[in-house]
Amino acid sequence: MGSKGSPDVLPLPCLRHRVSATRGLQSWCQAGLEMSYLDTGGADLPVLVCLHAIGHGSGDFEAMAETMRGRYRIIAPDWPGQGRSRPTSSAPGVRTYAAILQTFVEALQLPRFTLVGNSVGGGAALLYAAQNPHQVIAVVVANPAGLDKGGFLSRVFTRGMSRRFAAAEHDPESFQAWFARYYEQVLTGRAALAQRQRIVASGLEIAPLLAQAWRGFAEPENDIRRELPSVRAPVLVTWARQDRLVRWSRNRRAIELLQRRRVEFFDAGHTPFLEDPNRFVALVEPFIASAA
Repeated sequence: MGSKGSPDVLPLPCLRHRVSATRGLQSWCQAGLEMSYLDTGGADLPVLVCLHAIGHGSGDFEAMAETMRGRYRIIAPDWPGQGRSRPTSSAPGVRTYAAILQTFVEALQLPRFTLVGNSVGGGAALLYAAQNPHQVIAVVVANPAGLDKGGFLSRVFTRGMSRRFAAAEHDPESFQAWFARYYEQVLTGRAALAQRQRIVASGLEIAPLLAQAWRGFAEPENDIRRELPSVRAPVLVTWARQDRLVRWSRNRRAIELLQRRRVEFFDAGHTPFLEDPNRFVALVEPFIASAA
């Protein structure tokens, strides 16, 4: 199902590769998909499938995986065109990634597992849980996509962000300076500094995919609110209060559609498990244990 790799032997022709995990990487290929993924191993351990935000990678989960090593098996794929995974022709988005997740976990023949997801990964986790209730023990999300109430202002904002990323092709120097400032607000915690620097370094390379993703975020196909009542598993919602893009005020009503929810707030920019990994793990482990 996969061949083990090492950063010592894998080439690094792309800066985006650096957002992948630095050890425990494996590769998987099926039905036109070629994906890399972090796998900490442990056949008898409970499984956490971890899904990163757009433009990030499996490296987001390294600190969490190290803290939970020996107690949980962490599996974290790089989405297509991100990290070390090959791009596909499919548009990035919540429903696309939920379908990819379905193929991925079936190929790995995983038992029942817990899902952890951030941003577009959080939306994909919730949608997968709604569609596969018997496969999912629990769900942990961080500022998930697909829950915003939408509307005119949302479309104006997402299209503006898309144009920002599309501008990288015409004025790379200005874009790179803006992207660095932008990510100082996205990942604010000191624990996230190294991964933030890797993401910023890959900005020019990942910009076309980000432009495509932002164009689609406000489109109806990425709205998963109607599926949320079908999520049977308990859901721990970890919310970064400082998030200027995925705002609590615009997502609160959708989260209230989750029947078995618990909400915890973090002093973070967008990714609680990366910005405050110790508190995140301290909340998640007993939550998963109680769900299991």
